Formats: sequence, structure tokens, C-alpha cells
Amino acid sequence: MGKLIAYNFTTLNGYFKGPDNDISWHRHGEEESAFSADSLEAKATLLFGRVTYEMMASFWPTPAAIENMPEVAKGMNEAEKIVFSTTLESTDWENTTIIQEDLVEAVRKLKAIPGKVMTILGSGSIIAQLAEARLIDEYQFMIDPVAIGEGTPSFQGLTEKLDLKLVGHRVFKSGVVLLSYEVI
Repeated sequence: MGKLIAYNFTTLNGYFKGPDNDISWHRHGEEESAFSADSLEAKATLLFGRVTYEMMASFWPTPAAIENMPEVAKGMNEAEKIVFSTTLESTDWENTTIIQEDLVEAVRKLKAIPGKVMTILGSGSIIAQLAEARLIDEYQFMIDPVAIGEGTPSFQGLTEKLDLKLVGHRVFKSGVVLLSYEVI
């Protein structure tokens, strides 16, 4: 059976993005970049919704990303990527597959592959849908020491209670805290 991890950074007041998909508040310093690069070495398949995918695809293959965060850019560009979208027809970002079928059924099929590890990056609506279907095995939240006035909650659309237990944590010098949870 495969494993599905949801990874997101969030504000203290629970938003994973601000108005107009703004994530400029996230503190992604040297230590956080090293963590990201190490995480990408695990070779998990990266899962995205269309909005997050388009944001990532517009940055990681660029010379600016490769110059400023070479190890993370290399990992992002080389990783197997799946974008769930009913409207996206094609993509130029290497190693990307578009899946237009039902999200929950597609992820169930992917999780049936022994040893398959997948990580959802961002993509709040996908996280909420897969949380509802009880398909996410681990949640990792990188909590930034910042609050913003409005934005999109990490579990927007969740209709059922989700009980979690803390299984790991890490404090970065920037004040960012990584919390890892499993479903109870």
C-alpha cells in the first residue's frame, strides 16, 4: 500500500495562502530550503491541483529558481508530478502527468501501488477532498510566525472532524515550526 502525505505551510491563524494566492509571507530561508531539498530526495511523487501546479510550474523551471535555490529546483524539476485538473489540457513542465478523472478514485488507485509515496504540495481543495475520503496518511504543516487578515484556510471545505496525533516536530531558526501529524 502506498503512502500519501499532505505538506503545506500555513500562517498562525490557519491560512495556507492569502488573497490572490499570495504566499509571500512564507519564510523560506536557507534552513527551510535545505529541508525541502532533503524531502525531495525521498523521490515522492508530487500531487497538485491546477492552481498550485500552475504557480509551481511558472517558478521552478526558471533561471531565477535554479540560481536562488538550485537543489530545491533540481528536485522539483526532476520529480514525478501529477496535476489533477478537468481543464488543463497540456503542460511543459517535465515529468508531469495530467489526471482528469475523479480525484478520490485516482488517488485510491495510486495508493494501491506497493511502496508508492506521494506528497501533496499546497492544493488546499485537494487536501480537503482527500482528508474527507480518509486517504491522507500524514499531514505536515510548516507554520510561519505570521498572521494575515484574510486568506484560504488549510482545510476549507472539510465537513467532518479530523482527529490527528502529533508524530514529529522541528523548529527552524527563522521561527518556523514544522509539525507532523498522523490520523487517529
